[in-house]
Amino acid sequence: MRTQWTEVDRYIEERVLPRDPVLVEVRAATERAGLPSIAVSPAQGRQLELLARLAGARRILEIGTLGGYSTICLARALPEDGYLLSLEIDSHHAEVARANVALAALAAQVEVRVGRALETLPFVEAERLGPFDVVFIDADKDNNPQYLEWAVKLARPGALVIVDNVVRGGKVLDAASTDAVIRSTRRTYELLGSHPALDATIVQTVGSKGYDGFAMALVRGATRRVRS
Repeated sequence: MRTQWTEVDRYIEERVLPRDPVLVEVRAATERAGLPSIAVSPAQGRQLELLARLAGARRILEIGTLGGYSTICLARALPEDGYLLSLEIDSHHAEVARANVALAALAAQVEVRVGRALETLPFVEAERLGPFDVVFIDADKDNNPQYLEWAVKLARPGALVIVDNVVRGGKVLDAASTDAVIRSTRRTYELLGSHPALDATIVQTVGSKGYDGFAMALVRGATRRVRS
């Protein structure tokens, strides 16, 4: 079945997605640099761009950069004076991502910061870099509940929050799991369903990345703004 999912993804890319030599080279450069092959698929990247455009995003926060593929997709939705901040723990990944962002002619709009996101996010707040219109969370899954709380804190009312990889091949159903990622993912579900500032859903996905899914949440009501 997974082979068929991959073939359908290829069909989508060939028939629906625009030909994009830049993203092809970004993926190749990321592979040459030895980064893990865990970036979003082309179809998923295009979805991120469209969602950011629908949100009218001018400021985007990304937690987890890898080689910058999703960063570029999101940044393409920005106006010329827009800003995307991406947080990455690995300095080599960040170096590769910056080169890829420059290749995509987006270096003026994108900043990649290196460090543990939970240590960097307080500085993002203190520097008043928000409020953000879109927050994309795709980093270490153990900390997704904390990242989600930070997303609410740093987002404007009406902002879109996306959390990737929240179905885990269906393993999220295992309430007895001792896997830290599964336990964290289940806590993320609980937070999405109970948070007073979020309206959320989960969408299951299949494709070249296997069986997984992502969360979408709308920040509602009066959240604390961090930009005057």
